[in-house]
Amino acid sequence: MAESLLEASRRRRAKAMTAAAGSAGRAAVPLLLCALLAPGGTYVLDDLDGLGREFDGIGAVSGGGATSRLLLNYREPYRSQILDYLFKPNFGASLHILKVEIGGDGQTTDGTEPSHMHYALDENYFRGYEWWLMKEAKKRNPNITLVGLPWSFPGWLGKGFNWPYVNIQLTAYYVVAWIVGAKHYHNLDIDYIGIWNERTFDISYIKMLRKMLNHQGLEQVKIIASDNLWEPISASMLLDSELLKVIDVIGAHYPGTYSVRDAKLTEKKLWSSEDFSTLNNDVGAGCWGRVLNQNYINGHMTATIAWNLVASYYEQLPYGGCGLMTAQEPWSGHYEVEPPIWISAHTTQFTQPGWYYLKTVGHLEKGGSYVALTDGLGNLTIIIETMSHKYSMCIRPFLPYFNVSRQVATFTLKGSFILDLSGHFTLELEEDELFTLTTLTTGQKGSYPLPPESQPFPPVYKDDFNIYDPPFSEAPNFADQTGVFEYFVNRDDPGEHHFTLRQVLNQRPITWAADASNTISIIGDYEWSNLTITCDVYIETPDRGGVFIAGRVNKGGILIRSARGVFFWIFANGTYRVTGDIAGWFIYHLGHVDVTAKKWYTLSLTIKGPFCSGVLNGKPLWTDVRVNFPKNGWAAIGTYSFEFAQFDNFQVEAQS
Repeated sequence: MAESLLEASRRRRAKAMTAAAGSAGRAAVPLLLCALLAPGGTYVLDDLDGLGREFDGIGAVSGGGATSRLLLNYREPYRSQILDYLFKPNFGASLHILKVEIGGDGQTTDGTEPSHMHYALDENYFRGYEWWLMKEAKKRNPNITLVGLPWSFPGWLGKGFNWPYVNIQLTAYYVVAWIVGAKHYHNLDIDYIGIWNERTFDISYIKMLRKMLNHQGLEQVKIIASDNLWEPISASMLLDSELLKVIDVIGAHYPGTYSVRDAKLTEKKLWSSEDFSTLNNDVGAGCWGRVLNQNYINGHMTATIAWNLVASYYEQLPYGGCGLMTAQEPWSGHYEVEPPIWISAHTTQFTQPGWYYLKTVGHLEKGGSYVALTDGLGNLTIIIETMSHKYSMCIRPFLPYFNVSRQVATFTLKGSFILDLSGHFTLELEEDELFTLTTLTTGQKGSYPLPPESQPFPPVYKDDFNIYDPPFSEAPNFADQTGVFEYFVNRDDPGEHHFTLRQVLNQRPITWAADASNTISIIGDYEWSNLTITCDVYIETPDRGGVFIAGRVNKGGILIRSARGVFFWIFANGTYRVTGDIAGWFIYHLGHVDVTAKKWYTLSLTIKGPFCSGVLNGKPLWTDVRVNFPKNGWAAIGTYSFEFAQFDNFQVEAQS
């Protein structure tokens, strides 16, 4: 294929190169002036010896987990503007690949995402927001590549074990059902499917997954494995010809721009299937710019996928601000188009999947790198970066020291890319610059009017959950940290509590992280200190059931098991408790109360300074119980265990 493209390229006359906006916004400077400034190297760009590997694209991950949670709550036009910056071709990041979490009900970094099958006989392909996000991406770029990957799995697949491979046929059916549901209900064609994010792969399961995909007429869906390290998947493929045949792409996470010998020996496509996860400031932008070039130069990786797509989760959760852009204030409409958006654009707006890298790519003499890609039809794009060590450190892995200095680089074009009689051009390069030179003229730095100013979460917030036909399964601004809380129609109560929010898991999922033993959903401003939380609650489990409301919750995400705060619990056995943590180790107060299951109660928790008070159905249960830690945090609701329970008429009033 590469050779036929090469022949087509040679038949086309050379096109004049244009310079895309670099960090300095300059085109090539005259050779004589540069030569006087500093010595430099000469680099040949040539297709006479054929082309390199096929380029598969640049993308990002939504999920792993709940990283796009707040995005769907934005009002228009701001939500569409954010989506345009991410997916619209020739506008912003213009991503080629969208990778989404296949929700499995478990905590997967910053929250839980709901499964399409909570229980064995349950199927619902409208839960969560990844379906919506994929459709919005396709609406803007019909050619975008879609990838699905599980992080956690619903508990019923494990049959009592925290392991998805107990019945490999059942797990394969579960994953294939998600792919079939994407097509049947949303007209979405999934292009690639993964195994189990950053966890153990099972060779028999991978083979079973391929068999079941083929049986369902999904031969076009490719398998990527194992979304972890290069090994042992690469060696396993070399030792097992059937496994080698069924895997289409080896995907590694945070490879540090290098692959391994075994991976290359498989002759499969190599991807950095998760990378970046770095604060989206200038240093994060430098990290992203460096790895986009050097993943191919050093490791022959033809796709790089950032975690995460958009930082649309509460900032104080783990890895806050690690998206390509930031959109964490749906209540105000404020969002930030961060530098990694434009770093992405340097590659994505001037290439497409199906282009080919030239073989003549590499490192600059005084630091930095260059790649060149062609469509085989006469177009050529060159991306040059000079990111310094200090300003390109990613969060992982460790980056050995290297030096970058000011330099002059001369590029000589040969083969089908000769521009004129001289056949070369020269650039003066400073540290921490990024240049794109291309024959294409379609790129642009898209823009919208500035969004509204940043505002804190409203200090007075209410939700009665009275929505007849909700657009999403989850209530706005609630961020589930363990368990799944969904809109619910309570057919047993046609009155005040007909529409509620219900915790719907009755079994612990097959976990990816350290989920709590209790379920919890957080909401609000992390800086809240003095506040009153009120909520109607309904315990569904007799004797053993329990629910809580809480304030000053100080941890979430993968740290949720150790969350501190002030938790007000009531139990179906007729007791109540006030604890300083979700695990219940720090008990401030406890007692007996007239509470049973299958009955609505109104709880109210007031925290002011070092004291808290609690009210049940308008009657005080305790007053002025001392609480010294933490000083601030989110509000929350939840259950004692993985059990059904309902919540209604949630309200918070915060004074600080």
